[in-house]
Amino acid sequence: MATLSLNCEISDIAYYLPSMVIDNAELASRYNGWDENKIFEKTGIRKRHVVNSNEHVSDLAVNAALNLFKKGYINPVEIETLVLCTQTPDYALPGSSYIVHERLGLPKRCITFDFNQGCTGFIYGLFIVGNMIHSGCLKNALLITSETYSRWYHPLDKSVTTIFGDGAAAIYIRSAKDTPGIGPFIFGTDGKGFKNLTVPYSGSHKSSHKNDELKEFIDESGNVRTLANLFMNGPELFRFAISTVPSMVENLLSISKESIEKIDKFVFHQANSYMLKNIQKILDIPDHKMIYEIENIGNTVSASIPIALKSAYDKGNISVGDKLLLAGFGVGYSWAGTILTWNPAVLRA
Repeated sequence: MATLSLNCEISDIAYYLPSMVIDNAELASRYNGWDENKIFEKTGIRKRHVVNSNEHVSDLAVNAALNLFKKGYINPVEIETLVLCTQTPDYALPGSSYIVHERLGLPKRCITFDFNQGCTGFIYGLFIVGNMIHSGCLKNALLITSETYSRWYHPLDKSVTTIFGDGAAAIYIRSAKDTPGIGPFIFGTDGKGFKNLTVPYSGSHKSSHKNDELKEFIDESGNVRTLANLFMNGPELFRFAISTVPSMVENLLSISKESIEKIDKFVFHQANSYMLKNIQKILDIPDHKMIYEIENIGNTVSASIPIALKSAYDKGNISVGDKLLLAGFGVGYSWAGTILTWNPAVLRA
């Protein structure tokens, strides 16, 4: 599905990473035959931030929003919508957005809800709140993407501990009738891939398997997990990404009448460097146009693209007026992309 541009803009982004860090040296000590360099070569990641036992998705979300507010540009009492994207909520119910709403002191008139999307969550969020603003019923929205995948994985499962980190991003989006806007958007879904990144015994399935969900087993690659832990079929996810993302990008360029030469930067979901480099090679994207912000952060799922945007901007790797192509892909299977012009004139460093 493809859509037209929306009359809105990203006015500001802030993010928050937990203080606890797991580096490759620590992970290498867990896995026989692995060393720091091998982990980095396979993932492009040297360290990842993870929550402690007392931190939850709402804590990360609140801290990201507070980092946004402390600049003094955004007045929380003027926020009209709070949308939280997460796959690791504090509770099965209520939604974590209500906890965040209360802790941030947002107005009671504020529309508030969660949605569960994963690696395409940021682009889905832009589309959801962008349409609400484009329709004229809202002037602004606070979109937060917050994930704590570390709560799901087994510490001896190197297929996921080496990849995923925790983090949150807060994005302020507002009406912008006199700018290029955000879009077009492109989306796709293939539900046949849902089993390749999942927590098998969770939700209502958890209550159906009380006797064996915590039994540990070792898979053919030597990873230890239970059925209540995160499972990732890395090879299948790689095949999915390689077969889907390049064609999505080409379709998005086509419907927007753009080209790789006209796009200043490509900001993809920061899955892992090996996957991104293969996608980059297929599309023949020059090195100076690719954004890599994963080495000291890890894969933060729905938060990865906005964190990459803000981090790259802070480093000077994204400039005023740059035309950006954003692409998310992963859990579901799901994929999504959009194009926007980066206008940081309203951002406050």
